[in-house]
Amino acid sequence: MSDLKKYIASRKKTDLEFAATFDEGYQAFCIGVVLKEARKAAGLTQEDLAARLCTQKSAISRIENHSDDVKLSTLEKFAAALGKKLEVRLV
Repeated sequence: MSDLKKYIASRKKTDLEFAATFDEGYQAFCIGVVLKEARKAAGLTQEDLAARLCTQKSAISRIENHSDDVKLSTLEKFAAALGKKLEVRLV
């Protein structure tokens, strides 16, 4: 187990607020990373993607960096603008 994983496990045991919100926050972070990497892989800047979606660069930044409350329809549009499709799975 890495030092980071040990720290997170220890912190979850001693800090109930941290434990209650960590997993959800981590999932939102991962979604943002996936979206940003997909945009970069498509060779697009935030400005380019914003133009395709008829929105502002700040909206793209917000989606990529604070993706804790993004609508499914927004994710579908984001994916379509990158030439991809959104796939949601329950595991």
